[in-house]
Amino acid sequence: MLNSLKFTNNFVNGLAGDPSLEVKPRQVYEAFYSRVSPRVCTSPQLVAWSSETAKLLGLGEQGGAIHEPEKKDYANLLSGSALLSGMRPFAMCYGGHQFGQWAGQLGDGRAIGLGEINNANQPWALQLKGAGLTPYSRTADGLAVLRSSVREFLCSEAMHHLGIPTTRALSLVLTGDPVVRDMFYDGHPKAEPGAVVCRVSKAFIRFGSFELFSSRGDEVRLKELVEFTIQNFYPKLDANYVGTDKYLQFYIEVVKRTAALIATWQGVGFVHGVMNTDNMSILGETIDYGPYGWLEPYELAWTPNTTDAEGRRYAYANQPAIGMWNLSRLGTALLPLIEDKSVLQSALDTYKDEYSERWRVLLVAKLGFVEFQDTDEALIDELFELLQLEETDMTLFFRSLSGIKSKQKILSMEQWPELMQAAFYQLEKLESNVVQRWTRWLQSYAVRVSKLSDKARAEQMDAVNPLYVCRNYLAQKAIDSAEQGDFTGVETFLDVLKRPYTEQKNRQAYAERRPEWARSRAGCSMLSCSS
Repeated sequence: MLNSLKFTNNFVNGLAGDPSLEVKPRQVYEAFYSRVSPRVCTSPQLVAWSSETAKLLGLGEQGGAIHEPEKKDYANLLSGSALLSGMRPFAMCYGGHQFGQWAGQLGDGRAIGLGEINNANQPWALQLKGAGLTPYSRTADGLAVLRSSVREFLCSEAMHHLGIPTTRALSLVLTGDPVVRDMFYDGHPKAEPGAVVCRVSKAFIRFGSFELFSSRGDEVRLKELVEFTIQNFYPKLDANYVGTDKYLQFYIEVVKRTAALIATWQGVGFVHGVMNTDNMSILGETIDYGPYGWLEPYELAWTPNTTDAEGRRYAYANQPAIGMWNLSRLGTALLPLIEDKSVLQSALDTYKDEYSERWRVLLVAKLGFVEFQDTDEALIDELFELLQLEETDMTLFFRSLSGIKSKQKILSMEQWPELMQAAFYQLEKLESNVVQRWTRWLQSYAVRVSKLSDKARAEQMDAVNPLYVCRNYLAQKAIDSAEQGDFTGVETFLDVLKRPYTEQKNRQAYAERRPEWARSRAGCSMLSCSS
C-alpha cells in the first residue's frame, strides 16, 4: 500500500524554494522553504499509531489499522529513514514574535514536511517532527526525545476527540538513537531515547509565515503566500472576492477562527503554554504541542511553561487577549496588501465580539441552560469567583454539575454531588464560610434549572464537559513506562482519550484530580520548552 501513495507536493510545487541545499543554519531569503533530507535512524520502531488519523489518509486496512508485517515499512517511512517515490521533503521558512518580541527568521528547526497525499479529494500534509537538521535548526540538532513526542502524539488526538480544531498525530516512532537534552537547563544534560512524531494537517502555515516576508519588505512573496493560502484553504473567498477585498475577508476569517479556537481552549481549561505567532495556525487549529497543560486547580494565572513562570504571558486567563495580540501582528503583516489600517482595525475589533459570543454559547451548554438570561451573569460571576477560593479541579467540577437535580434541596456539604466533592484538593480543610457560599451557590443553581428536564440537561452538559482530559501527570506515567520499553500505557491512555465525554468502565483512575506526589514532579505540572 505504501508504494501506491501519490504525493502531490502542493506546497513545494506551488511556491518558490531555496536554491541552496546547504543544511547549516543560515538566513534564507525570497523562499518559502528549503529542500532537506530526513535523518536516517539506526533502528526505527513503530510504537504508537492513530487508526483514526490513518483512516483520514486512507492508510492501513479498513478502519486505519495496520498489521504486524507492515510495521517495519511504516517505521522506516514515518521516521524519515526511507522516502517514497514522488516525495520532496522540505522545511518551511517563517518568522515570529516570541514572548512579545520579534525574533526574525525561525522556520522548521526540527520538522520536515514530506508533502501532501490525497484521500477522498482532500489533500493532507504529513510532517515529521524530530527528523533531523534543517537550515532553521539554529544551534539545535533538529531531533526530539521520547517524552515530548509521547506528549504531542497523545494531546493532538485528545484535542481532536474533544472537538477542538487541531493538527493530528498519525504515529510515534522510536529512532533507536540517543538524543542529549538538558531538561531543566541546569547544566546536567543526559541522553534520552529519540523519537519522531508524524503530524497531519491540511496545512502547517503560521501567522509567522506572513510576518517574515512582510518584515523584509518582500511584498511579492507575501502576496504569493496569501494567494496560495486562499486558493488552497479558503477557496470560497477566492471565488467571491478579488484584490484587497479578498485579502481583507481572508483576515476576517482567520480572526473568527482564532476567536472560536481559543474559546474552546478556555472551555475545557486547556493552556497552550507557547502562544508565539509562529505557533499560531492560519487555519485556526491548535498547533505545536510543547509545554501545554490543563487547569487542574482552577488558577487564572497558571501557565505550564517554566520559561513563562515569571511573566506568565501565556497563562490561562491571558490566552484570549494574546490571541487578539497575535492577530494584530498578522494584520500588520498583511497591511502592505490591504493598505488601509482602519479596515484592518475594524476587522480585528470583531475578535472580542466573536470570542464573547462563542464563550457565552459554550457556557450555556456547560451549565445546562437552554438560553442565557440576564440573571445568569451574577450566578456565573459568583461561580468563577468561588472556583478560585480553594484548589478546585475544573474538569471534575463542571462534570459534576450534571448530577444536581432540579428539585434538590442543597442545605449542606453532604448534599453536594460525590464527583464535586472529589474536585476539591483539600475538601476537609474548606473553611465554613467557603462551604456556605458553595452550598448557597449550588442551591441557586438548582433553582435556576428547576424547570428543565434533569435527563436532557445532564445529556447536554456531559456532551461538553469532558470526564477525561490529557492531564500531564497521566501523560508522564505513560512516558515513564514507555521509557522502559512498555507502550501499553500510551495505547491505553489514547484509547481513553478517544471518548472524553463518556464514562468508561474500569477507568476511574483516568478521571481523578492530580495526586499530591505529582504537584511538583517534573513533567506532571509545569514543563520546559526543551524537547
